[in-house]
Amino acid sequence: MIVRIMGEGQVELDDSHFVELNKLDDELLQELERGDEESFGRTLAALLDAVRRLGTPLPDDALEPSELILPTADASLDEVRQMLNDDGLIPG
Repeated sequence: MIVRIMGEGQVELDDSHFVELNKLDDELLQELERGDEESFGRTLAALLDAVRRLGTPLPDDALEPSELILPTADASLDEVRQMLNDDGLIPG
């Protein structure tokens, strides 16, 4: 699976990491629904860190279709709300 982190580039992830990433995505959705900006920022950073840690960065000149697009670490609650569908950032 190819994931794009806005402003950073693309990362290739094995599907086996979905469980870990979905847990963080579920937390993120709960914080988004509560409007908990502080917790949301921490969880978004943890999700992005997990993608970076578990994935393999693609070369800067590679342009593969991204299955997931994640916001930057400094994205606000409102910005992420605009990106989301009802399933969260990571479709389950």
